[in-house]
Amino acid sequence: MPRFGDLEAAIMQSVWTNGEPMRVRDVVEDLNRERKVAFTTVQTVMDILFRKGWLQRSKEGRSYRYWAAASQEDYATGLVEEALESAPDQAAVLSRLVARLPSDELAGLRGALDDAKRREGLA
Repeated sequence: MPRFGDLEAAIMQSVWTNGEPMRVRDVVEDLNRERKVAFTTVQTVMDILFRKGWLQRSKEGRSYRYWAAASQEDYATGLVEEALESAPDQAAVLSRLVARLPSDELAGLRGALDDAKRREGLA
């Protein structure tokens, strides 16, 4: 799973954060708060993200409204899965990752693990 480029990541972050279908103009306005970016550049990259399957869109008048086809968590999960596939000892990698989590995140992870055990009939 390829990582997003800088502009792709910024666009996806804007779409994920907004949570509602967005026009290219809306994304440009959001991105221009941090850095100047041309409308046509954002339009092109959003079309690429659509073709890659990360964005969905529907026609509205002469423009499109775009929304995320997958969540930010889905994207991060794919990156973690790819990293784990390249590791000779996946358990060691996961152990180090868990050791770096803040305590409140650990509690959420424990709950998720308990839920997974229940679903598999292990608990």
